[in-house]
Amino acid sequence: MTIHTTDPFADADRDPVRRFRGRLGGVVSLWTAGEGADRAGLTMSSFMVANGEPAHILGLVDPDSDFAEAAAHTGAVVVQLLEWPHRDLAEVFAGRMPAPGGAFRGGDWNQTEWGPVLASASGWAGARLTQEASREVGWSLLLDVVVDQVWLGESAAPLVHRRGRYLRPDDAA
Repeated sequence: MTIHTTDPFADADRDPVRRFRGRLGGVVSLWTAGEGADRAGLTMSSFMVANGEPAHILGLVDPDSDFAEAAAHTGAVVVQLLEWPHRDLAEVFAGRMPAPGGAFRGGDWNQTEWGPVLASASGWAGARLTQEASREVGWSLLLDVVVDQVWLGESAAPLVHRRGRYLRPDDAA
């Protein structure tokens, strides 16, 4: 894991497309795959849900991440929605905060057939990679997963990411 020392969404001398994307904002998700010592996860706000039969979730993933490798190996992922109290965990899985003992030490986890689920997630979807599963888009890997199961709990304060910062939904403007 690499700890990033700079803010990739900072305004000064940064890629204007990345800065543009940073202004979109969105609810922060945590994508996980694998089990035991082979678990991996990645914080993502670049994703969308496509309703239908079957429903799909599309996410832009770092192709060099441990998560991309774990998802390709298992063929299944969990997409979980994070809340304001999860902001440190989001930083850990984004590679921006150290995690002595590993990223999964930062919460209570339940293993499912799709991967590890954060017990305090406000909602999650278990999904399987499609046959076309992924392709390179820009500098990212576009993952296409088909939703098998959805669980929804209470959502008090979704974690929102905009311009390189985590915000409460009321502060996201």
